[in-house]
Amino acid sequence: MQLSPLRPGSGVLAAAFLALTCLPAQAFDTSARAAYIVDITTETVLLAKQADEPIPPASMSKLMTLYVAFEAIRDGRLRMDEELPVSQHAMDYGGSTMFLDTTDHVKVQDLLQGIIVLSGNDACAVIAEALSPDGTEAGFARFMTKRAQELGMTSSTFANSNGWPDPMQRMSVRDLALLATHIINDFPDFYPLFSETEYAFDGRAPQNVHNRNPLLGLGIGADGLKTGHTSEAGYGLVGSAKQDGRRIVFVVSGLDSVQARAEESRSIVNWAFRQFKESTVIPQGEVITRAAVFQGDQPDVGLTVAKDLVTLVPFLSSQGIPSEVVYDSPLAAPIARGQEVGHLLMKPEGLPEMRVPLVAAEAVSYGGFMAKVQSAARYLMRRMNEGPTDTAAPETAPEATS
Repeated sequence: MQLSPLRPGSGVLAAAFLALTCLPAQAFDTSARAAYIVDITTETVLLAKQADEPIPPASMSKLMTLYVAFEAIRDGRLRMDEELPVSQHAMDYGGSTMFLDTTDHVKVQDLLQGIIVLSGNDACAVIAEALSPDGTEAGFARFMTKRAQELGMTSSTFANSNGWPDPMQRMSVRDLALLATHIINDFPDFYPLFSETEYAFDGRAPQNVHNRNPLLGLGIGADGLKTGHTSEAGYGLVGSAKQDGRRIVFVVSGLDSVQARAEESRSIVNWAFRQFKESTVIPQGEVITRAAVFQGDQPDVGLTVAKDLVTLVPFLSSQGIPSEVVYDSPLAAPIARGQEVGHLLMKPEGLPEMRVPLVAAEAVSYGGFMAKVQSAARYLMRRMNEGPTDTAAPETAPEATS
């Protein structure tokens, strides 16, 4: 590992080329207006294009209605065999529907399948009115916005339950990927519903029985989640696929046709699995550098990762990953072993930056009066050696090779 000292006071104490060798992967060139690809097994972001821009999500926002419904079933507020009435408001929805009418009482199980497979706008409204604090779809939308914020979806606001065009119906592709990840991880018993390719409700709409997800059944590990389309939003897809224990989640939006959505989605899955492999970049406990400590019984402390740093790297190998160790120097004693004290900023070429927390490899106790005197003396000696224009790094950021 090569460490190069940088300007003190900036908080960046060392630039490092990790021992891992890898060749930068060819970045995925997407024609989507906004896109996000993440390997959720290693939490590695592979692509982020307009990732945080609030955009019209169309039917992809139905995933939020489904998440809230799954929570209600888990918590006992809704039963799968419970039959819900259909209001005039729900019946009046156009677009993709289950063709429900006000004479229907529909089981929750059927409504969920109708939303996932058939993209039923009316089914969403029935669920929304049943779970809304005030019995209205608008009230449910306000609740969805609040719940999304609690889940970390900071760019999402909802005006309805199904993605019907509205200036207040907005989500970012990063939020959609986060929501998909929550569904996969939080509700593994419900997730198989997303891989159903057909669902014929009550035989009343034989022309509308097929799941619009173009990746299902292609043998590439795809098993979810939801398509979307309006004239404003274009064609989009929240997708997920799993191969050899690795799972990716991706979101594309703003494509100009059904065919473009299918081709782009398949290309993303192939690229993500063929170009990258898992690798342990830094083993747990391996000290990557040492940081100066002020008033400690030791002059410095090792920095490491709290757990094995496993990330994706390109299959071909050639060169290292440029990285910077970032912390406020000097660290103040006392420091507990395992205490987070900085982060590693990794900059793989062709991929978004990664920030990895760094922790103290050992404990450093407060050193008392003598430690304070020694720290002050080291500081004065360093200043005398540096001179007025010297920009050397703090005392314990040496150049080292390993």
